[in-house]
Amino acid sequence: MIRLGLTGGIGAGKSTVAKTFVERGAYIIDADKIAREVVEPGSEGLAGLVEAFGSDILAADGSLDRPALAAKAFVDEESRKTLNGITHPLIGARTQELLAAAPDDAIVVQDIPLLVENHTAPFFHLVVIVFADADVRLHRLTTMRGVDEADARARIAAQATDEQRRAVADVWLDNSGTADDLAAAAARVWDDRLVPFEANVRARRVADPVSELIAAEPNPDGPAGRLVNRLWAIAGERATAVEITDAAKVELRITARDDAASADLVDLLADGGFAPAGPGVHGSCDPGRPATVRVTTD
Repeated sequence: MIRLGLTGGIGAGKSTVAKTFVERGAYIIDADKIAREVVEPGSEGLAGLVEAFGSDILAADGSLDRPALAAKAFVDEESRKTLNGITHPLIGARTQELLAAAPDDAIVVQDIPLLVENHTAPFFHLVVIVFADADVRLHRLTTMRGVDEADARARIAAQATDEQRRAVADVWLDNSGTADDLAAAAARVWDDRLVPFEANVRARRVADPVSELIAAEPNPDGPAGRLVNRLWAIAGERATAVEITDAAKVELRITARDDAASADLVDLLADGGFAPAGPGVHGSCDPGRPATVRVTTD
């Protein structure tokens, strides 16, 4: 399988992209849905929140009163840490359960509003950012969702900047037009990039580059910088260094801790989207992001 991280600023149109991917066969994992699920009435999460913050965070029907919780949980950093300490492990465990249940040939789409803010981009085969200008998002929030303008501005300001999103993006979907335009663009990404990418990973096959996809690279500095972080996420403690050897050609080098670590990296890199291409050499399985990774030892 491959895992795709889907995110974008509030009001950018992420739900339209998620819907399009699901219609084409995506295995969706919705972080917001899981966050609600783990604090449903009768859940371990809700019991933990009541113990920590008091029974007055409950609505009359026994469900979580989210504004009441927010009034207590976001007053200071210690309270916020208490909240996260209760909910994050439960969200993580449920996410892992859903990942374990995914088919071997799945394209897993993880819809995560704060993917950039939580620094989890390197853990995905691909990151898709849905973009719209802040003024457009403000208009959508105030007119379509009925959000107070001051509240909408505060929510937008609290999220990652466009520059931070672009730095981790493999795919940049501009939602300045209509919802139909965005859905069509998402469908092309699915058909032209995601389906071949998943098939290549499963077959351990280096991708044939597609010039149109390569030309759509979101970062003017190219993908090499973000691939360093992705390779670190794959290699972990098995590596002592991950370096760019040629940014223009997207060539990188992993220095393995020892021969055993180097042997482990063959399978780990293949699963992570870099198929074996020769002794100590791996090539990208992504048709929109050609790259060469060489593995050496200390």
